[in-house]
Amino acid sequence: MTGASPLAGRVEVLPGHGEFGTAARFTVDPAETVLPGHYPNFPIFPGVCLVECTHQGARATAPDGAKGAALAAVESTRFTGPVFPGDRVDIAMTWKRTPADEWQCRAKLSTARGAAATVRLRFTRRPAEGAAA
Repeated sequence: MTGASPLAGRVEVLPGHGEFGTAARFTVDPAETVLPGHYPNFPIFPGVCLVECTHQGARATAPDGAKGAALAAVESTRFTGPVFPGDRVDIAMTWKRTPADEWQCRAKLSTARGAAATVRLRFTRRPAEGAAA
């Protein structure tokens, strides 16, 4: 993967769940570099890291038409439960093609305690604004 990521650990891809259903997981190592300072003495895995887990899982599991597509937008996020050091985050993703011929990945993230977040990402094959075609 290119670019910077706040994650020190790896997102693990799991066996697929049908043509447009995919899954991944991430275990929050207590040594993750983002934890110190994010609520000192009560570390919580930052929401932006859950978005990044989804992004990495999505890129690794994209359906054929979406492979190589670029992240165009974080359409929505909702954080519904805390994620702590040592937690395993399960990421269930579904994909659909949009009317604009882009791809949308909808993800539900959970831990053993229940729901942690929902994330919706949009991917495009179009060049970014200002990029040379």
